[in-house]
Amino acid sequence: MIGADWREEVGRFEPARVAEARRLVREANEASGRRLLVLDDDPTGSQSVHGVEIVMMRETHPAEGDLEELEEIARALQDPGSTCFVLTNSRSLPEADAAAISFHFGRVAIELERRFAGPVSVVSRSDSTLRGHLLAEVQAIDEGRRAAGGRGYDGVLLVPAYLEAGRFTAADVQWARVGDDVLPVGRTEFAKDATFGYVNSDLRCLLEEKSGGAIRASAVASVSLEDLRSGGCTHVAEVLGALRHGRFAVVNAADDSDLEIAALGVVRAEEDGASLLVRSGPSFVAALAGVEPVAPLGAKDIWPAGRPAGHGIVVVGSHVALTNRQVEALVDRGDVVTIVVDCDAIVDSGSSGAVVEACASAARDALKSKDVLLITSRTLRIADGEANLTIGREIATAVAAIVRNTLSAGPAWLVAKGGVTSHSVLTRGLGLRRAEVVGQLFAGFVSLFRPLEADTEALEMPCVVFAGNVGDDGALADVVAILRGDAGARPGA
Repeated sequence: MIGADWREEVGRFEPARVAEARRLVREANEASGRRLLVLDDDPTGSQSVHGVEIVMMRETHPAEGDLEELEEIARALQDPGSTCFVLTNSRSLPEADAAAISFHFGRVAIELERRFAGPVSVVSRSDSTLRGHLLAEVQAIDEGRRAAGGRGYDGVLLVPAYLEAGRFTAADVQWARVGDDVLPVGRTEFAKDATFGYVNSDLRCLLEEKSGGAIRASAVASVSLEDLRSGGCTHVAEVLGALRHGRFAVVNAADDSDLEIAALGVVRAEEDGASLLVRSGPSFVAALAGVEPVAPLGAKDIWPAGRPAGHGIVVVGSHVALTNRQVEALVDRGDVVTIVVDCDAIVDSGSSGAVVEACASAARDALKSKDVLLITSRTLRIADGEANLTIGREIATAVAAIVRNTLSAGPAWLVAKGGVTSHSVLTRGLGLRRAEVVGQLFAGFVSLFRPLEADTEALEMPCVVFAGNVGDDGALADVVAILRGDAGARPGA
């Protein structure tokens, strides 16, 4: 059952502001030598940060002692107070594989602490609408840390708020703005996900649901809006510092200031010796890193010398209703050639070769005069959880092959829509290994990457990663307008 209405809960206390809170977090991180290692289960979690590096995890499972991967992360975390995202793509994998990856990075974090002689805080970044391998990944990170360092985490913070996209937490319930309504997430389409579906919007009850009762809702701690807004960061630090034996704590947040106070509370609790693992949506990562918000990127930021000479590719794999409406708006604005990837042909034939060849050839021809919309067929096959993931990876791999075979046509830019699609397109399609998050095209979402290590054809290509479940109906068309260098692109997009 949902308790207090969100309006009542949010309205009980005014947000408490701490002057220059993010500067204080940055200074504390730099003084302690703390680094932030963000394990992102798909490529869209960097939507609230800028000026940080991402490392793409290989498609194969990491081997113990994989020093090449460790070196890439260490380069990104060279400076005290720095942040690195590792894009694991684990949301697309079976639970056992996702857990194996998480265990590996629990060990990597300890190795980094030894190398830097300073703390490395781990964030397991996942979906603000609660899809993903929540418990398996958290438990595996803890086990990896325990195996490598001899000590697990005192507490696990569940902070799924993504304020920029209209997702917030109040009364321990996760809420989502859907059109003109604000709904508990359990009543949205996301809760009906074929692989990660759930019933409960109360996060304490969600933990009990996902654990099959092993975690009792009554045993989950809570950092309420009252704790944040009346108690402040000192009180929050006391609550977090009292956690023991990996106990979960839900952190509520309905305003940026709530996240900033929570971040200061984490800093103080860790300074006092607490060991905390964070499972969060995108917004809390920026607060923990002390990243200040900046204005959205515009066409002049991307193309300072003027409009791009060539045309670009929009790749869409997400099937949520919002994505479908965004695609319709893009097509309605015109000047795109639509190429549909026949998913049934790929799955039924067991081979994607013919589909890849036909689509890539059509895309290369179309790019001579227009932008290309490469979209998977919209009929969604529903299977059981792991079979559904397997089908999704098979289709994403084929889409990436189409993109790779289109690079010879010299696309000027690329947009990838949907998490699984984005990861496969970036890694397999562009050969991306490292990139910088330049910023976002909207306030707090839709990131633009600058490739640092990738295939030669992709090194100068702006790459936009666009989650399936964010933005309004016109957002995808607005992104394309910016990348085209259109002077009339909607301000703030």
